[in-house]
Amino acid sequence: MAWLLAAAGAALGAHAAHAQPSTPPRAPTLQVLHWWTSDSERRAAEVLAMRLADEGIVWQDAAIPGGAGLGAGKVLRGRVLAGDAPEVTQIIGVSIREWAALGLLLELDTVAEPGRWASVLFPTVDELIRYRGHVVAAPLGVHRINTLFYHPRLLAQHRLAPPVSWADWVQVAQALKAAGVQPLAQSSEPWQVAALAEALVLGVGGPALHRELFVRQSPQAAADPRLAEALLRLRTMKAWMGPAPVAERPWTEALQQLVRGEAAMLVMGDWAKGELLARGAPGPDIGCTAVPGTGRYHLYSVDTLTMFTAGYAHAAAQEKLARLVVTPALQAEYNAAKGSVPVRRDADPAQMDRCARASWTLFGQDAAMRAPSLVHRMAAGEASKDAIIAELHRFFVDDTISPAEVQRRLATMFRALQPGRGDPARD
Repeated sequence: MAWLLAAAGAALGAHAAHAQPSTPPRAPTLQVLHWWTSDSERRAAEVLAMRLADEGIVWQDAAIPGGAGLGAGKVLRGRVLAGDAPEVTQIIGVSIREWAALGLLLELDTVAEPGRWASVLFPTVDELIRYRGHVVAAPLGVHRINTLFYHPRLLAQHRLAPPVSWADWVQVAQALKAAGVQPLAQSSEPWQVAALAEALVLGVGGPALHRELFVRQSPQAAADPRLAEALLRLRTMKAWMGPAPVAERPWTEALQQLVRGEAAMLVMGDWAKGELLARGAPGPDIGCTAVPGTGRYHLYSVDTLTMFTAGYAHAAAQEKLARLVVTPALQAEYNAAKGSVPVRRDADPAQMDRCARASWTLFGQDAAMRAPSLVHRMAAGEASKDAIIAELHRFFVDDTISPAEVQRRLATMFRALQPGRGDPARD
């Protein structure tokens, strides 16, 4: 009898459950770990989230503050070690291959091949997102790091034009200082100092010296007198940045100092242009051009998203996001918000502003004119990148250190990191 009552109860329960209104299935969710926290970066992330929602997928934001993704990288490593990797992560440059080598990234060939990524993407971008022949990242946009922003009215007020060469830059800075105007709004934050330094290396030695130093990490390049010249220029520019010591602050604060007319120029990646638009600053109020001496060169960084496998439970949604971000429409919308330019060779330059059009056109030209940014993980693995940045920052903050000492220390470091050590940047 007991088993009969139990069976009847089960049947009634099943009937009641069947009679209840069915609950609609929950939309798939992708948690996205990234470091887009400024106004423009959040706006760009919202573009992705809204378009993903149109596909029936929820973007669960996991933003980690910190310039150049330093904080996000630490959080990601901790979460992976704890077995709690996010479904989607902003991983860029050489770091893509480092994570792919661990077998943790979802291969996206089933998305890339039908989408003809190998044909429509810039070759540099296509190469960046591949590991052992497989596509392991979805590219979003290309940033130009060697960008000089300037305050047109402030320069015009003192009858000055945006500098094109190093000699121009010195002349403009000296004239501004004599008039009581701070020439540069910069920060002493390590990654910002190093980004300025690598733009100066590009100016004195072109992409060839930049690659020898930061990609091949050649001891001979560390001893090159052109590196000493770039370091001396960095020290000269320190005097253009206001009262000593130069404050360590977020790049957004330096940009606002430029907008307010408290300084005349700022060296920053072109994401600053997106920030100006997000904050409602009209384009003509702030001008942009190449860092003096680098007009023919493109010091680049590429934003990418990677998908962690996690048992492939989210593979369908992850592949849908990857497919979406490379579509022409989303490329145009996202990059306009971010300040970057599309990764597609078939993008419409007529939809871009003047600076974006120049960046996109230059990136698609001679590969010898491009240089992968050290600071933004395009040139070297995490360990050597951090060590080089530390040396450049140490020189910047301590005026007793000579360029020769920096060169000796870098040469010693590079000799210790010669091929055979297993650096994914050079394998």
